[in-house]
Amino acid sequence: IVAISGIADIHIGDTICAPENPVAIPFQKISEPTLSMNFMVNDSPLAGQEGKFITSRHLRDRLFKELNTDVSLRVEETESPDCYKVSGRGELHLSVLVENMRREGYEFAVSKAEVLYHTDENGKKTEPMEIAYVDVPDEFTGTVIDKLSQRKGELVNMKPITGGYTRLEFNIPSRGLIGYRGDFMTTKGNGIINTIFNGYAPYRGEIAYRKLGSLIAFESGESVTYGLFSAQDRGTLFIGPGEKVYAGMVIGSCARAEDIELNVCKKKHLTNTRSSSADEALTLVPPKVLSLEQALDFIDVDELLEVTPESLRIRKRILDPTLRKRANMKK
Repeated sequence: IVAISGIADIHIGDTICAPENPVAIPFQKISEPTLSMNFMVNDSPLAGQEGKFITSRHLRDRLFKELNTDVSLRVEETESPDCYKVSGRGELHLSVLVENMRREGYEFAVSKAEVLYHTDENGKKTEPMEIAYVDVPDEFTGTVIDKLSQRKGELVNMKPITGGYTRLEFNIPSRGLIGYRGDFMTTKGNGIINTIFNGYAPYRGEIAYRKLGSLIAFESGESVTYGLFSAQDRGTLFIGPGEKVYAGMVIGSCARAEDIELNVCKKKHLTNTRSSSADEALTLVPPKVLSLEQALDFIDVDELLEVTPESLRIRKRILDPTLRKRANMKK
């Protein structure tokens, strides 16, 4: 590890040499990015309440500053001055950047990770592939093979290893691993997965990332127990009572493959008569609090993840329900 001082505008790959013999050392080839995300200014109704750095200038300066130390990262400006396309080596690479910026006080929104496709010399579409080495207990091998096969993974090798474990080797598209880590936790935390880039190969077809829809807040306000009690039968909630919500915010995962709008700010109105169950306490199922990686895995292509130093909120790109339905009809 070397610390260099006194030379302005020095970057990774530059050669420092004597003026008498100015010969540059050839730059080492760095692996190309495989995934990209859009980093954009947060424009939700709760924007600017928790973050310290919230403007597009703050976002731009921080992303371009990261290029000085991260050689595998790419940052591109888009048509919108409030949005930047950030490309990196896999989901973990980009999520580390998001977490670092969040801890530094930045507030922004990110889109779902997308794969960077290439075109070969014959004009055919190719995609990045990875070799995945999965060590799992013998009882979970069938589940892992089934899940990765659905994600266009090809089982290349399978052999037993010590301690009742089996090592599976898959050749799988990079996009097939997006969102898989959450499913992989069903091995009770006993599984180990390692991946390595394996070049580009012909496109393997569509992959269904999510089979379940979203529960969407219908109006802005504060979530209450009565409204959440009515909503919890529709799926898995991500929020508890007393949390700020706004129209278009995703508050949970639907049990069906469709989006459902719910009013979680609804209060129970008092009546002149009392029913037998009027004074019974409402029992809520504890909400499923998503980590950053889980939230990035969960969001769909029409959703964004709102990242602040204090909160992670999933929202629809189009908050207005009428405009959202029109956009879906156009599709």
